[in-house]
Formats: sequence, structure tokens, C-alpha cells
Amino acid sequence: MKYMGMPMGMWALFAGSFQKQLTAVFGYDADAAQAITKKAKPKYKAIIADLPEFEKSDRFKMNIVNCAMLGAFILSMPQRPAVDRLTDYYAKAMMTAPMQWFCRKSGKSKFTAKDIAAMKTTAALKAADRNPYSWNMEFYEYPDGSGYEGRFTKCGICVLMKELGLYDLTPALCRLDYTMSEAGGVTNFVRQYTLASGGPYCDCGYKKKG
Repeated sequence: MKYMGMPMGMWALFAGSFQKQLTAVFGYDADAAQAITKKAKPKYKAIIADLPEFEKSDRFKMNIVNCAMLGAFILSMPQRPAVDRLTDYYAKAMMTAPMQWFCRKSGKSKFTAKDIAAMKTTAALKAADRNPYSWNMEFYEYPDGSGYEGRFTKCGICVLMKELGLYDLTPALCRLDYTMSEAGGVTNFVRQYTLASGGPYCDCGYKKKG
């Protein structure tokens, strides 16, 4: 994958937040946080360079880029973080003001005909059959009309985290689904399984509030 484009843009948008939360969550002083960030950038570029290009219709490129960034920061920390602290760190690093705005904007179109059509298109794509760093998803609408579920049988984040030697920390990324749903303001996120915790699939259920 080329660094120019989305990966470079995501670094510009989020690296400052990732650095700031090194102090807020893990207690590193400003110099240490800056040093970790400086070390993380070339690692991030190297991870990105080893990834294949995603198909234009694949909506999950951003997910793997975010995973690459978190992986680069973890590998640049002097101590390996515990998964609970990393969960807090990742959520706070990702949920910047622009990201919260994005979630609210996405929430306004949730459950529309366009949204459901896009989910069905994604399910039909089965991008992970051709790119192991992408996702395969099945789409289910709840029969009572309360929302829908995306059921993921292949997960690019699981593949990349395993390659980086960080697989045990993968649940820290899974938790962001709840945070983003809450920020969207229109859905209650429900889940029973994740692949990272040994489940048969990852279920991402979105139920209408009220």
C-alpha cells in the first residue's frame, strides 16, 4: 500500500492525539511521548508498505490503516501495555473532535435505504477472499425492524495484529465499535462474539435507539 494518500492523511489527523494520550493514559512525560511518536512514524510507514492495495469498493481500508498506526505506537513503547489500558488509550486517541463529528454525520444516514444498500454491497464483495487484510461480512436485518447486524467471518485487523506479534491486544481495537456507535447517537451497539476472543465470528449489531 502506498503511504501517500489515506495513510499519510490519517497520520496527519491522528498522530498528535496518539501522542497526547501517551501522557494522559500511560503517564509518559512529554519528552518520552514525543520520542515514542518519532519512533512510531517509520514503523507505521513500514507496516503500510507491506500491505496490499485495497480495492476501490472496499470500505475497510481505513480500519486497517488505523490498526497499522496503533501497532506502530505499541511497538515503539518501552513497555508493552495491558489490554485494558490500551483499550482506553485507543478510544481516546481515535475519538478526536473531527472523528466525533464524522460519527454523528454517519449516524444521520443510519438505516436509510442507501445505508442498507451499501451494507449489502459490502457483504457481496467478500474482499478478504482476495486480500487477507480486509474483511468478509454477512448482512442480516432484524426481522422486527429494530436494526441490522454485520457478521464478520474474516477480519484484517486479526491478521495484521497476529503478524505484528500483538494478537493478544486485538480486543482493544474491537471495543471501538461501541464507542463509535455511542458517538453516532442513534444506535445501541450489541455484540456476542469476536474472532479475537475465540468466537466463531464478530457480530456488529446496530439497534435503533428508542
